[in-house]
Amino acid sequence: MKKTVLLVLACAVFALLLLLALPAPGDSEAKISPVFWLGCLCIAVAAVYSVQRVAALDAVRYGDRFVGLLTAALFGLWLVYFWQVLVVAFGVPRVILPPPSMIVQSMVEHAPKLWGDFVQTVIKSVLLGWAMGCALGFAVAVAIDRLPFLQRGLLPIASLTSAIPLVGVAPIAVMWFGFEWQSKAAVVVLMTFFPMLVSTLAGLKAAGKLELELMHGYAASYWRTLLALRLPAAMPFMFGALKVNATLALIGAIVAEFFGSPTQGIGFRISSEAGKMNMPLVWSSIVVAAVVGSLAYSLLVQLERRAAFWHPSVRGVK
Repeated sequence: MKKTVLLVLACAVFALLLLLALPAPGDSEAKISPVFWLGCLCIAVAAVYSVQRVAALDAVRYGDRFVGLLTAALFGLWLVYFWQVLVVAFGVPRVILPPPSMIVQSMVEHAPKLWGDFVQTVIKSVLLGWAMGCALGFAVAVAIDRLPFLQRGLLPIASLTSAIPLVGVAPIAVMWFGFEWQSKAAVVVLMTFFPMLVSTLAGLKAAGKLELELMHGYAASYWRTLLALRLPAAMPFMFGALKVNATLALIGAIVAEFFGSPTQGIGFRISSEAGKMNMPLVWSSIVVAAVVGSLAYSLLVQLERRAAFWHPSVRGVK
C-alpha cells in the first residue's frame, strides 16, 4: 500500500509540473516543445501503471468497495487531467470543448444560477415525477397481478407510454400544464411509469413454487402472501426499475425544459447558454446533471443493500 501511495504521489508531482508548463488557455500562438510531448507520454504510461497498481490492491484487506472507489476516483482524475492538458496543448476552441479549469471557474462564478436550476429541475420536477411515476407503476402492477383480466386491457395500453416519443409529449405537456415544473413532472411520470410496471410484474412472478405452496398450505390470503413472500422476492426487480428511472427522470425533465420553461432549470440553461455560445456554463450544467444522476443512483444502490440484504443478488456484493 505504501509503495502504491508513493507511486501515485510521484505521478501527481510530475503531472503538476507538466501542467505548469502549459501555455495559458486561449493562447493559440504558443508553441509546444517536443520535450513536453515526451513528458506527456511518460505521464500517460505512469498513469496507466498507477491505476493498475491501485486496482491490484488486496481486496480482502482493504475491502472490494474501497478498492473499487479508489480505482474509479484515480481513473477519473487522470481522465480530467489529460482532458485539461490536451485541450490546452492543441488549442481547442472553448466553443468546441472547454478545458475543465474553465468549467470549474464557470461553476464558481454562476453558483447561484446553477443552484436555482438544480432546485427547479431536480427538487420540483424530477423528485415528484419520479415518485409519482414509480408509485403509479407499482400500483397498476399489483392491480394487474390481483385481477389477471386487467392484463389484457391495461398492459397493452401501458406499453404505449414507452413508445411515445419524448419530443412529442413535452410540448403537449407544456400546453396542458403550463411552463412551470408541473409540465416537466408530468413528462417524468410518463417516462418512469412503464419500467416500474414491467419490473414489478416480473418480480411478483419471481417467488419460488415451494414457498408459494407453503403459503397456500397455511391458507394464507392473497395480501398476506403478497406482503410476506412475493414483494420481498420482487425487491431486486423494483430497485432495478427505481435506479433506471432515476436517470430517465432527470433526462426527461431536462429535455422537457427545452420546449418551454421559466427562466430557471438545467435544460433551460443548456438551451439558452448554447445559443449564446457560452459553452463553459453549458458544460457546468451538464456536470451538475451528471453528478446528481450519479449520486441518486448510488443512494438507491445503498438503500437496496440495506432493504434487500438477504437476497442472493445483493448478499454477494460486499
